[in-house]
Amino acid sequence: MRFVQFLRDGRQHIGVELTDGGSIVDLNAADSTMPCDMRSFLTGGQPLLVAAKSAVESGRNVINRDSVKILAPITNPDKVLCIGMNYVDHCVEQNCPVPVEPVVFNKFPSCIIATGDDLVYPCETQELDWEVELVIVIGKDGKNIKKEDTMNHVFGYAVAHDVSARDWQMKKNGGQWLLGKAMDCFCPLGAAIVMKEDIKDPHNLRLTCSVNGVIKQDGNTNTLVHKSEDIVSFISRFCTLKAGDIILTGTPPGVGVFRKPPEFLKRGDVVECEIEEIGKVVNKVV
Repeated sequence: MRFVQFLRDGRQHIGVELTDGGSIVDLNAADSTMPCDMRSFLTGGQPLLVAAKSAVESGRNVINRDSVKILAPITNPDKVLCIGMNYVDHCVEQNCPVPVEPVVFNKFPSCIIATGDDLVYPCETQELDWEVELVIVIGKDGKNIKKEDTMNHVFGYAVAHDVSARDWQMKKNGGQWLLGKAMDCFCPLGAAIVMKEDIKDPHNLRLTCSVNGVIKQDGNTNTLVHKSEDIVSFISRFCTLKAGDIILTGTPPGVGVFRKPPEFLKRGDVVECEIEEIGKVVNKVV
């Protein structure tokens, strides 16, 4: 199933889209006891998932996508975690060694925006860059998770645009990445969370990023250095992962800062990040 959040008549709902970009089953219309946000739904576990499946199979409460405002599929995670330097060919393009352990940094929930929302260009940066990323969505709390148990804690996957202010990431603030990665609007997410069971192999998916229709990144998750199991197990050694947490898993080569000459986003640009079997997130820089 493909889970989405949306506004209908001014109220937040959760639903299941029947196809990528297609009509939506309104789960809150089907069951008034269903939570209205995805994090609460995930926290509710298997009983809510069974109820959602039943609502979809009923064939009722199907609404036209154009009649609602699509939100990011999760808007209030406890944690927004990110993995850097996690594609072999992305390490090569910047002439850096492949990390032995996952390189972990973070964004904030305030970074999250939906597909179709404006990506506001911060006045603090002159070097705004793009990064398409596969997102792991945690569905079950866990600490010190064994590698062989990690997929019991993964609910599904989504698409994110890891927007980056390269001047603040690489040249300022003492070399810390946080400010260059965690400004407002720096995590377009969505449109759907696709359950792991509905993806043939999350580690063999084409992912692309285009700017104004021109493909800038064209990679495959089969070149990930640290895959889902390694990432989830590693992070859980240090902090408890909670249902609804999201983990951006890194980006393939083709980012603007390492092009020759470097390229950066400007106001008016439209960025489209897409991953096969999952979907895409599209935003205009304003």
